[in-house]
Amino acid sequence: MRRAALTTDAAPWEAGVLNLLPGSSMDLRDRQLGKVDSSSAWWRLGSAAAVGTIGSVGMWTVPVALPFVQADFGITRGDASLPYTLAMLGFAFGGVAMGRLCDSFGVLVAIILGSLALGVGYVGASLVPSPLTFALMHLFIGIGASASFGPLMADMSQWFVRHRGIAVAIAASGNYIGGMLWPPVLQHAMASAGLRHTYLYIGIFCLVATLPFIFGLRRRAPAHPSSWTSAAASAGATRDLGISPNALMVLLCVAGLGCCMAMAMPQVHIVAYCGDLGYGPARGAEMLSAMLGFGIVSRIGSGLVADRLGGAATLLIGSVLQGAALFLYLLFDGLVSLYVISALFGMFQGGIVPMYAIIVRQYFSPKEVGIRIGIVLMATLFGMALGGWMSGIIFDYTGSYRAAFLNGLIWNAVNVAVVLWLVLRPARRLAAA
Repeated sequence: MRRAALTTDAAPWEAGVLNLLPGSSMDLRDRQLGKVDSSSAWWRLGSAAAVGTIGSVGMWTVPVALPFVQADFGITRGDASLPYTLAMLGFAFGGVAMGRLCDSFGVLVAIILGSLALGVGYVGASLVPSPLTFALMHLFIGIGASASFGPLMADMSQWFVRHRGIAVAIAASGNYIGGMLWPPVLQHAMASAGLRHTYLYIGIFCLVATLPFIFGLRRRAPAHPSSWTSAAASAGATRDLGISPNALMVLLCVAGLGCCMAMAMPQVHIVAYCGDLGYGPARGAEMLSAMLGFGIVSRIGSGLVADRLGGAATLLIGSVLQGAALFLYLLFDGLVSLYVISALFGMFQGGIVPMYAIIVRQYFSPKEVGIRIGIVLMATLFGMALGGWMSGIIFDYTGSYRAAFLNGLIWNAVNVAVVLWLVLRPARRLAAA
């Protein structure tokens, strides 16, 4: 009876390893897992979500600031999109470095360094005189924001087994909770206090607000038995997909690039798009807030689905629905329609990025989860950076966003093709066997 319960509660390979251990029992499982899936792990998850909410300001400032940056420096839409591109590049490379720090020293070191980088980036951007130096300061902002995303998902994947999908999704939801809260706050602050003062206040806030929550993240992740690590490797990509782990990493990076090239178009340019249509940037900020608010529901729902269907199948569902919502932007541009489509877009795409963390945790060793997730997230952020910049360039050349939406649809199709191949690959192997 104990073995049957164990198989139900744990992931298949983990249950199998524990059943092979001498004297395996639920008590032994508890000893091996330590604090995994415990009440302290759930409290830790709350701290992670709070830190993610605060640090996510680094991702959502530029979409709101885009018209203010363009007016402040007297530059084109494409040039005004450069700070976002550099922030995403900082987020991408910073995520790999922060992931390595998380694997080596624990998530707390990454969070502290990330908060310092956010403070330096925002305070520095409030003081510099030229558009180029203003854009360059966003590299620090991106590096700082990266500590509040990938490392938190990697850390939570180590603290949960039975509820890993929902835990990783909640940790990632801090990014979208911030996305729901920050845009209207930033819009109001920039309209009343100005671009420079708003950046200064954000930098000070990031340095101070994170402090109460770092104590909830001070403990290192529970150690996993070495037998678990070897089992994870043997149950990884080579066995299930017929490809090497590095080949799987490449495919995940291609998929991440494609989905976020598509994702960037509405997220980065919805505020400017509404201004061009005559609705005003405030309406666009509200749409972005709604988009990311519904993204929270999507992320948590996707975590529940992933605990049942797996990360790859859940990723495929989200990618197909994201493409459908993106297509709707081509058909409708009325004010009410844009509110509805933005909400749908958030509902469909919010759970996509956390699924990469679930897939990485499933197929790779727990000892390298941070760096592996960082690499895949780097590809997704390259997609966000390139997608945001490319959409601005396309607008400058065509005078509208229609071609930019079409460009996003093409990249979304690339993502769907890769993920569909990953989902179908195990089925073909099992059928052949």
